[in-house]
Amino acid sequence: MDFPQATYRFYGNLVDLLTLPNESGVVVRTFDESPSVKDQIEACGVPHTEVALLLVNGVSVGFDRQIRDGDRISVYPHFWELDVAPVSLVRPEPLAETRFLADVNLGKLARYLRLLGFDTRSDSRWHDPELVEIAGSESRLLLTKDRPLLKRSAVTHGYLVRAVDPLAQLVEVVRRFELSDGIRPFTRCMECNGILRSVEKDDINHLLEPLTRRSFEEFRQCPDCERVFWKGSHHRRLAAIVVEAVTKTP
Repeated sequence: MDFPQATYRFYGNLVDLLTLPNESGVVVRTFDESPSVKDQIEACGVPHTEVALLLVNGVSVGFDRQIRDGDRISVYPHFWELDVAPVSLVRPEPLAETRFLADVNLGKLARYLRLLGFDTRSDSRWHDPELVEIAGSESRLLLTKDRPLLKRSAVTHGYLVRAVDPLAQLVEVVRRFELSDGIRPFTRCMECNGILRSVEKDDINHLLEPLTRRSFEEFRQCPDCERVFWKGSHHRRLAAIVVEAVTKTP
């Protein structure tokens, strides 16, 4: 008995996510029930959060559209220059504020995003259920390298980070979410995400090493974890990271 089948065409960087390497981006799948588009494209290896537009036989559809025999499904990624929101039935409403949640594999990226001034929560103790709950309850965009995590239906705003090097990951995220205009470096604590404030030297003298106390006059402190920051050698290294993120982002 011949099973019904549908043809999928993946575009752009979605081709790189296919479970089976396929330069053409064309996948033919058979089925024996009436699966949803979401189930089928994720079975191919592409999380639903990576999809900006779905067309079935040329018509824009949502993830819950059931597949029928002979359907031709076009799956498009997020576009850099083209806004498909008016015709897409799968793009969620944009978050009111760009705030991130990074999983345990992206701890250094989380620190770098805080360095640029972006609200980014991360904790190595959080497992998948906690991440999903926090992303939803706090309206945060989930950053991860865990593909199955983004396939959870409860995750509406997420992104699969491709790069391996943390600095390359930072450039990738800044470019993907067009963050350049929102960069406010050295305004957040890289450790805990608190907003830094200027403090008088006399107020934090007891927290400083003797050499630091003699060499610097301007300080900032995190009101949450009480860490103190100043423009020492570490500041120059971090400033270079900021420059890298800005100059490599069009």
